[in-house]
Amino acid sequence: MFGPGFISGDRGQLYRDMREKHGPIAPVTLIGDVPAWLVLGYRELHQITGNPALFTRDSSVWNMWDRIPHDWPLMPMVGRQPSILYEVGDRHERRSALVGDALRGVDPFELRTHSEQHADELIDGFCSRGEADLIDEYAMKLPALVLARIFGFTDDDGSALVPSINAVVDGAEGALEGRQHLQRAMGTLLRSRAIAPAGDVATRMQTHPNSAEFSSEEILEDMMVNIVSGHQPTADWISNSLRLMLTDDRFAASLAGGRASVGEAMNEVLWEETPTQNIAGRWATRDAQLGGRRIQAGDLLVLSFAAANADPQIRPDQHSFTGGNSAFFSFGHGSHRCPYPAQEIAEGIARTGIEVLLDRLPDVDLAVGEGELVWRPSPFLRGLESLPVTFTPTSAVGRSR
Repeated sequence: MFGPGFISGDRGQLYRDMREKHGPIAPVTLIGDVPAWLVLGYRELHQITGNPALFTRDSSVWNMWDRIPHDWPLMPMVGRQPSILYEVGDRHERRSALVGDALRGVDPFELRTHSEQHADELIDGFCSRGEADLIDEYAMKLPALVLARIFGFTDDDGSALVPSINAVVDGAEGALEGRQHLQRAMGTLLRSRAIAPAGDVATRMQTHPNSAEFSSEEILEDMMVNIVSGHQPTADWISNSLRLMLTDDRFAASLAGGRASVGEAMNEVLWEETPTQNIAGRWATRDAQLGGRRIQAGDLLVLSFAAANADPQIRPDQHSFTGGNSAFFSFGHGSHRCPYPAQEIAEGIARTGIEVLLDRLPDVDLAVGEGELVWRPSPFLRGLESLPVTFTPTSAVGRSR
């Protein structure tokens, strides 16, 4: 999964070729020639995510642990951690209720207000130049700033967290330091809210009826998981939607004034270029038959949301416009899917961010040819390295908008 097909090739064609050769379940290798199964089929992915007893999120059952070095690069994706991502059973259900209820308390009006304010401030930073990179200067900052605000951080503290959050997401140099900074900041916030509660996610996490069951470390980890995993897909959702609106003729006519097209573009992206492409994963708790394959107990299954979304059995016409169809796998499925409140928060931030940008810069256009845009080299996520644009220079509006 780290070969040129996944990293720099036509990934859609790669999925089609794999499906034709192997069917809905394909054998793949991860770093170090570690074997796994890639689930390409929509029905098969639905079956796996809907049966946690047979396909668990608990990686301790993996039959490859004796081959995995402690410094394996993918360890953060499979190594069991004290967060909700690796919880199973009834305890996961109660922990999920805690997180979901804390996020559900976010007021939609306040969310939009925060999103508009931060979007305006970021655009103020480059609007007078007539050019910008909408990845580095906008999409990779806006979600982190808004999430920090609703979690309980001040704007100044939220701004200071953005580089750390992006460092953790990149997983490269500075990732460990970024995680440590984020962990310290989260700990400080939780301790302050224990003394002086407020109307934010941090307070609701600690005062929830289920909170007594979980340690302070677990609550802190869940805070970190939600702010990091909420930031990157939302950032890519913004930039992938803007790319589509700037390059696809179906949206070009309404780009400069039609807000209805924003929702359509965002929905289309979740089918065609979903930010979360492949995730590791699920582990078989016993031998099973799936998609014509013999899956052995302990086998790792990597879930391909992107391939399932393009499964010809559920989308025979790959060129048809998906419209309002939201049966995509982009937010997962089953007990470990992205919580609905988190999905609504991500959608609110992304849509507001796109609308504000188009309102402020109505003639925004690509500064390079579509073919010059480069996707980040990750088999798991889908996002651009940069999105250079030009527009008519305008003046800043500050917070008076």
